Amino acid sequence: MNRAYYCNSIGDFCLEDGDSIYGKISGGYDLNKLTIQQSNAWQSQIKILKQTILNFAGRVYFEFTIPRMGKRVDNILIIDNCIFVLEFKIGSNVYDKYAKDQAFDYGLDLNNFHEGSHDKIIIPILIADRANNVSNVYKKALNNLHETIVANENNLSEVISETLEKFKNSEIINVANWENSIYKPTPTIIEAATALYKKHNVLEISRSDSGAENLSVTSECISEIIDNSKSTNKKSICFITGVPGAGKTLAGLNIANLRSNYKEEEHAVFLSGNGPLVDVLREALARDKVKTARDEGSIITKSSATSQVKSFIQNIHHFRDASIRDEKAPIEKVTIFDEAQRAWTKEQASSFMKRNKGVSDFNKSEPEFLIEVMDRHKDWCTIVCLIGGGQEINTGEAGLEEWIRPFSNKFEDWDIYYSSKIVEDENYIKDKEALIILNDKKAIKKDELHLSISLRSFRSAQLSNFIQEIINNNTVNAKEIYERFIKEYYPIKITRDLDKARNWVKNSAKGSERTGIVASSGGIRLRPFGLNVKAKIDAPIWFLNDREDIRSSYFLEEVATEFDIQGLELDWTCVAWDGDLFYHNNQWNYRKFKGTKWQNINSPEITNYLINSYRVLLTRARQGMVIYIPKGNDQDITRPEFMYDGTFEFFKLLGIEEI
Repeated sequence: MNRAYYCNSIGDFCLEDGDSIYGKISGGYDLNKLTIQQSNAWQSQIKILKQTILNFAGRVYFEFTIPRMGKRVDNILIIDNCIFVLEFKIGSNVYDKYAKDQAFDYGLDLNNFHEGSHDKIIIPILIADRANNVSNVYKKALNNLHETIVANENNLSEVISETLEKFKNSEIINVANWENSIYKPTPTIIEAATALYKKHNVLEISRSDSGAENLSVTSECISEIIDNSKSTNKKSICFITGVPGAGKTLAGLNIANLRSNYKEEEHAVFLSGNGPLVDVLREALARDKVKTARDEGSIITKSSATSQVKSFIQNIHHFRDASIRDEKAPIEKVTIFDEAQRAWTKEQASSFMKRNKGVSDFNKSEPEFLIEVMDRHKDWCTIVCLIGGGQEINTGEAGLEEWIRPFSNKFEDWDIYYSSKIVEDENYIKDKEALIILNDKKAIKKDELHLSISLRSFRSAQLSNFIQEIINNNTVNAKEIYERFIKEYYPIKITRDLDKARNWVKNSAKGSERTGIVASSGGIRLRPFGLNVKAKIDAPIWFLNDREDIRSSYFLEEVATEFDIQGLELDWTCVAWDGDLFYHNNQWNYRKFKGTKWQNINSPEITNYLINSYRVLLTRARQGMVIYIPKGNDQDITRPEFMYDGTFEFFKLLGIEEI
């Protein structure tokens, strides 16, 4: 894949006619979206660079793709042993912080995800062409990536020369190797949804290693199932499984994007019962739509943008309620149910419909009803269920079994496809009758429907296995995984001091990497430390607003629970640990706070919800986390010291370092 609209040696670039260069750059762009501002910016960049880099030898790139972010960096220069990441602000006389952060984020992306850049000196430069000269201070951020320096059109050559002199050594970058090296981006789900909504293919924003191959194979398999259903006029359902962070939601969004072909009356929708996820993704898409329109010289209102994105991502409960009111087949032929295991049981759905909707005769589970809705189609349809093992975190969540049971005596003509992991891993199906139904219905097992490689924790694919061993109280296995696969690549720390935890998270994050505090919804006795899990966050603001907003995750004040953060992620987290799950007498103990005291949990189902809550919390960080375990107080009967000390010692036993 050609990563830049234009690339050439610096010497040939300086000799080539400016109009020719402009024609090649604009030839890679959607001319229907090309604005006067963008056109003028390219012409100014060409002019400035021709004057500035004439005396250097190396390589120049225009509009170099940053896949994870779905964006392009203005220019990259490779000269000697340095990679310069250039962000131009034409017409600007100030070095805006947001622009410096933007340049740094591009450099950070190269440092983290581009193999050819991993051990190279990366220097982001913000060029405000009309700004004054300032003295630059070179400060290493991490590895060989440095903080953004600044220049204007008159001193850019001088700044580059100064930088090369400062980092001078004999190792010259092999440009051919650099250009051909592997790019392994791992977008956040917000970045991925935004890029896919703009019609980027999943391959353009995803890794080019085994993780992406796994994702591509799964996406291809689903497409083949849909095509087969369409060509044979059959109805089908398929179950996709995956380890936490493997890209189930990304696969679902990709299918929704690819199969929304209105000319062929092939409509697809991404449905989720996860309210915060839907709200955050919709808000992100709407904000980006407004910004993109503004960048292209047009105007769209926020309300109009929000209305448009609603057809791409919908709340499953709204889809359900609309289908109760209207008994016709829905317009969508392909429905993707995210976190399908969280759909409601018959008891939960019936109770809710009676109490909140006034429907007294609703006597089926949510999965059965949703299958019935799609069965209204006279010809074909496909249901895609994205299943996370061990992810049920709330009362009334049905689990995978409830999607299988309806096929025991109904929907005879449906084809069923399922991931092989469903029958191999007890985290997916606990009721063996469901397995009998799959066998009786001659359901088709496909290995391609399991996503086995975590993309979220790109520093260590073993994180989910490590957390599973912790939950299982397998200290020997957990310690071995930590020492072999986690410790060197994925920072985990523990502390008894909340201020130390906050400072560690802040200092670990670079550029716009997102930070936040998360805790169990049952962590009621974190309140003495200023962490109130009962105070509901505004998810779109918490996840999307910048570090200047006290309501955002960056401020490390408002706490997200497992209900807020499931399906989403942060770069660096502080996991605040309370007495609802504590380690004592060589085992995990499960409590629920009721009234004024802790009570033991005796129900296996409620215990499972609590375990899954901590599983969710411990797998939300893409790059690293600190676990904050407060000190108990024997003067407070709700916070006895043993409830916290045992958990702290457990993590120390695994070899996790205290800060």
